[in-house]
Amino acid sequence: MSFAHSSAIISLPLSAFPPLAVGFFGLGTGYLIYGPQELFGFPRRDQAVDATSGIWGIWMPGFMQFITGTYLFLGLTLFHSFVAPALYMAALAFTAYGVHWFALGWVRLRRTDPRPQVGMSIAFLIISVLGIIVFFHAGDHPVGGLFIGLTGVYVGEFLANLAGDAPKLSAPGQRLLGIFHIGTGLWLMYLTFAVGLNFAAGYSLPL
Repeated sequence: MSFAHSSAIISLPLSAFPPLAVGFFGLGTGYLIYGPQELFGFPRRDQAVDATSGIWGIWMPGFMQFITGTYLFLGLTLFHSFVAPALYMAALAFTAYGVHWFALGWVRLRRTDPRPQVGMSIAFLIISVLGIIVFFHAGDHPVGGLFIGLTGVYVGEFLANLAGDAPKLSAPGQRLLGIFHIGTGLWLMYLTFAVGLNFAAGYSLPL
């Protein structure tokens, strides 16, 4: 550890263990909770089901992604424990998606009007496309594939959140959202499994 006299500069040893599995697992759990409702109508939504799924949305994809993104940003910018440039994109995505899941979970919990989320879906569609570009450029195809799934999620979100204003689009959009939530959620479970085995047991599964 070293300190500069004029300004505090903290330098810690490099770490080979970014907390990626925490964010992957949190988001994947949220997707596997929400996806069956959207695609199959199970469980049928009512006030109690919305309250339960809202709470899970806040804590799993919300908190677990937010803490992962914050940890990565601190490691990249303050403690210099991580140096891989692509982790900057991971930190941005985990932080942004985490905070937006705080909002999504609260919207579901309180059963408020989802239509303002149309604009949100455009912003997160853009950040998802950015993730595709960054991770394929970095040669990390499995995580680039994740962002393809996330892009599909926000196309579905855009259509589904039109709700009563465009029912002919919102109903298929809801099913499309369910398809991408379930498919991307299962891919996130694979990424969690791969990170866990690679970091903890010396495997070399694709990441």
